[in-house]
Parts: sequence; C-alpha cells; structure tokens
Amino acid sequence: MTGELSFFELGTGDYDRARAFYSELFGWKFDETDGGAKITTPTVPGGIHPNDAGASPYVFFAVDDLDAAIARVNELGGSGEAMDETPDAVAEFGRFALCQDDQGSTFGLHQRPS
Repeated sequence: MTGELSFFELGTGDYDRARAFYSELFGWKFDETDGGAKITTPTVPGGIHPNDAGASPYVFFAVDDLDAAIARVNELGGSGEAMDETPDAVAEFGRFALCQDDQGSTFGLHQRPS
C-alpha cells in the first residue's frame, strides 16, 4: 500500500556499539551487508550504517513507482532525489529516495524490490 511506513534507517558513529545497544534494547537481529547491516524487527525492516554520528532516524514510506513519486514531490514544492544503489542492494532492499517536503522536513520514499 502506498504511504505506509516500509523501512527505517539508523545512522551511527560507532557501528558496533549501536548494534549492541539496539540488540539489547529491542532484541533486534542484525545481518551484515556491504556498509552496514539489515535489521530484522517484528514489523518494519530496517538498516543501520556507520559514519553518520548524531543522525536522526530516516523513515521511508512505500510507493509503487519511485520515479513518479519523486516527480510528484518536486511538483508539490518539495525536493527529492533517488539514492545511488548497487544492483544487488536494489534486488534485496528495493530503491530509495531522500526527500524534503515544501517546508524542509526530511522523509524518504521506498519502492520495494520486485
């Protein structure tokens, strides 16, 4: 369904410490990937990446067509751009875009893998 929360991403400065913290806090499981880890939760999948100390969590909302959704964000006065992803990452996680609404609030769009 379009618009539902579909993915979250956590940035961290100390990757190992953050994994230990969230594992202990929520019982999340982490599967290593190139440049981070996939987070398994009971509901919404997520990811964690290093070298982003103090980052706010990124939330991504589901869309059926990422390119059309980015165009619509821009038409409505916001801004959005697809993130560069490797073919393997797209196959496993889907496509992502970071956007800002027309007032500067950040959010993400996520087209699930086919």
